[in-house]
Amino acid sequence: MDSVDVAILRALQNDGRIANKALAAMVGVAPSTCMERVARLRRAGVIAGFTTTVAPEAVGRTVQALLAVQVQPHSRPLVDPFVVHVLAQPETIAMHHVTGAHDFVVHVACPSTSELQRLVLDQFTARREVARVETQLIFSTWTGGPILPAGTVTAGPGGVRT
Repeated sequence: MDSVDVAILRALQNDGRIANKALAAMVGVAPSTCMERVARLRRAGVIAGFTTTVAPEAVGRTVQALLAVQVQPHSRPLVDPFVVHVLAQPETIAMHHVTGAHDFVVHVACPSTSELQRLVLDQFTARREVARVETQLIFSTWTGGPILPAGTVTAGPGGVRT
């Protein structure tokens, strides 16, 4: 991956809907070259897809929380169905299998604290394999990024040094 590929990744992570012509101008290559590079990055699995980010509060989900979940016993026959169950919940934004005192951290968004309580009681602690759930309300969120190849050093706003 060269500096043009890195610049493409940076630009697409900042605006996944940027037109190819504008992207090409931004990174300093011809539009046909840019299109081929994006296609190559997709084929290689570097670009995993394009998504739309929805603001939970804009769709009535004003209460966000992290649920730290411990399952007992921590075994594949219990973990796999648990993951399927959690991902099927419309409140689930993301789920992480982690190390430490908890086995999973689940990011959820609910319309109210009473709906969060219902989710925890009815969809988490009611399950036999769930030994413990610790709920932490989210007050604010900041996102990092963009994700660039290991060893890439940012030289300042918009500049990349590799």
